[in-house]
Amino acid sequence: MDIRIQSLKFNADQKLIDFIEKKLSKLSRYYDEIQRVEVVLSLLPDHENKNVRIRVDMPGNDLVVERHSIKFEDALVDCADVLKDILVKYKEKRKEI
Repeated sequence: MDIRIQSLKFNADQKLIDFIEKKLSKLSRYYDEIQRVEVVLSLLPDHENKNVRIRVDMPGNDLVVERHSIKFEDALVDCADVLKDILVKYKEKRKEI
């Protein structure tokens, strides 16, 4: 599984990049056919201005989850939790077929 991280209009520090890679590398536990995960970090003009958008590429399907929060880490954890639930449901659905 390939993890690509892009930060828009700022430079993400190595600590944040390591956190993202550690958190998202666990997604392959829930669905093993994930080919690529693309993460886009951006800043918004409002109070909760840290935005995280994650796109998961799988055969036949792409998942996109976007969350914003006061901290990138919080938004990323929210996205990872949502993706985990979606991947578990998707895997169960595929087993039924």
